[in-house]
Amino acid sequence: MPKVFVSGCFDLLHSGHIAFLEQASAYGDVIVALGSDRTCRGLKGHPPVVPEEERLYMLRAISHVSEAFISQGIGILDFEREIREIEPDYLLVTEDGNIPQKRALCEELGIELVAIPRDPYPGLMFRSSTSMRAIDQMPYRIDLCGGWLDQPYVSKHHPGAVITISLEPTIAFNNRSGMATSTRNRALELWGNRLPPENPEKLARILFSYDNPPGTDTISGSQDAIGIAMPGLNYAYYEGDYWPSRIEKAGDENTLSFVEKALTLVPLGPRGPEYDVLADTRIDPPGAKVLADAADDCWTAIKAQDLAGFGAAMRAGFEAQIAMFPNMMTDMLGDMIEQYRDQALGWKVSGAGGGGYLILVANAPVAGGFQIVARRVLG
Repeated sequence: MPKVFVSGCFDLLHSGHIAFLEQASAYGDVIVALGSDRTCRGLKGHPPVVPEEERLYMLRAISHVSEAFISQGIGILDFEREIREIEPDYLLVTEDGNIPQKRALCEELGIELVAIPRDPYPGLMFRSSTSMRAIDQMPYRIDLCGGWLDQPYVSKHHPGAVITISLEPTIAFNNRSGMATSTRNRALELWGNRLPPENPEKLARILFSYDNPPGTDTISGSQDAIGIAMPGLNYAYYEGDYWPSRIEKAGDENTLSFVEKALTLVPLGPRGPEYDVLADTRIDPPGAKVLADAADDCWTAIKAQDLAGFGAAMRAGFEAQIAMFPNMMTDMLGDMIEQYRDQALGWKVSGAGGGGYLILVANAPVAGGFQIVARRVLG
């Protein structure tokens, strides 16, 4: 039988895990490289609920699994030593695990990489380890255009907006991936697994203050707190201060559905600790104006549901960002953009770049990526 290699943390084992392993077993004998407690903590920002030895015991008891072991490495490729030794025929991943580092490793070793969707077993509801930790979960956020204008050292050169969208946690996004995970972790410290029933802008102000106590050297932009605490889309306009002078909201179903269908996120993997986006910056008034104009064009296109305009504005905003922050563009990211250039109308990278997710605007979902779910206003 062919050897099928899979990896993951498999915390809070659920029906989605079993369905994935069952799909993998159709390709051959399934070998599971289990992420250690240390790897899970590093990738997710918190320790696993179930310790590694218990997770290993449960995996070995599953009929679809031929062999399972705890990976000895750390990080996103914690299984690299073992996969080189085992020399499997396939590496199977989910759509959100289909990152360039895994593709490059498979190309080097002559292993076929197969990405399969996170489909539940027929008749069962979608499950994820993240969704099982609580009924209501703390949101994530991505900025769609204008990122960096929430920093006074940028918006002092020209005022402008940052457009964010608040996300349901359907994916357990890795730390340092541009999804406001550090601010989200502060929100978890404050409120536990869900936002309290309070005015969203008030919550955003509280979270921003808690995230940046007096004496903080590097201030997290307030768009992170706004995107987490305030549902739907938000256009936060900055005029040289840490907090926006005004916030426009868009939370109607038509607009949110338009954005959800337009976006595909392609995993790039988390940023490394050595990444320094603030080195070699070129921030000036013309550059800040180009970024601000792109954000305005993006907001106009979203409200008009103009897909081509949305893509063009997102791309213009990204190009304005890398003109001022050139370290946002890495060789790996450049290669990824070239790979998807003909399939997308526009693109940017999540957060400050260097890892995370390539965000594409396209006419249809793009193979190798996944789509997000916007957080709606309840009630």
